[in-house]
Amino acid sequence: MGTPDHHSGGTNAAGALDGRRIAVTRAERQLGEARRLFEAAGAEVLDLPALVIGPPDEWGPLDDALADWDSFHWLILSSTNGVEAVQARLERRGQALAHRPRSLKIAAVGRKTAARLEELGAAADFVPPEFVADSLLENFPVSGWGLRLLLPRVQSGGRTVLAEAFSAAGARVVEVAAYESRCPEGLPTSTLAALERGQVDAITFSSGKTVRHTCQLLEQAFGSNWKEPLERIALVSIGPQTSQMCQALLGRLDAEASPHDLAGLVEACAQALRG
Repeated sequence: MGTPDHHSGGTNAAGALDGRRIAVTRAERQLGEARRLFEAAGAEVLDLPALVIGPPDEWGPLDDALADWDSFHWLILSSTNGVEAVQARLERRGQALAHRPRSLKIAAVGRKTAARLEELGAAADFVPPEFVADSLLENFPVSGWGLRLLLPRVQSGGRTVLAEAFSAAGARVVEVAAYESRCPEGLPTSTLAALERGQVDAITFSSGKTVRHTCQLLEQAFGSNWKEPLERIALVSIGPQTSQMCQALLGRLDAEASPHDLAGLVEACAQALRG
């Protein structure tokens, strides 16, 4: 397979993946929307849940920060998992994101994060034009100097770029674990069988962790020759950080989504398989 194809969409998705079998690495409870979009493009979807989302080791830091949420200027949420965790912990206190203090603004990274906030009646005050953390930094509407920011995030394996950049800009940043994404115990039987028979056309990755966990699951299933089943499979990433992890652990990448969302991922798959 060749160099990643950074394309800019434009192809009609309907039928673009007719007869193709695509393994989708999403968190166990987040396969629904990806399945719908890939099936709409004609693909048969194989579940490869490379993440199990669960609570952090301890809730204390998040709870303490939320108890003091009126002292923050911005709450920065970079995933729907973060939104769900914050909302759930607030509800335990009889509070909700929809009733946040007037002084607290919310920034959301990603279309899905912003959409989930809207569903909760807590529309984000700022959503960057591109669905990646770097775009938030480049387009943030105010200077970070003197701001107090709350960043709920995954417990391990996530990027610290936001906290580091805002701190460098003079903000006081409080990062707290809101959830953890762990590796599942094994591959689903049907997906394993398809990999064994060489009946998978592409695997899509939605985060660096899905790449790492997929490698672990393949090694567990196939032993030291775990890369062999991937030789004739297109590897497709949702964005730059995920692409870097593909190159580092798998040695190649065939396409990267643009925009960096599920629709872009479907289109990137179609592009990678077209040749």
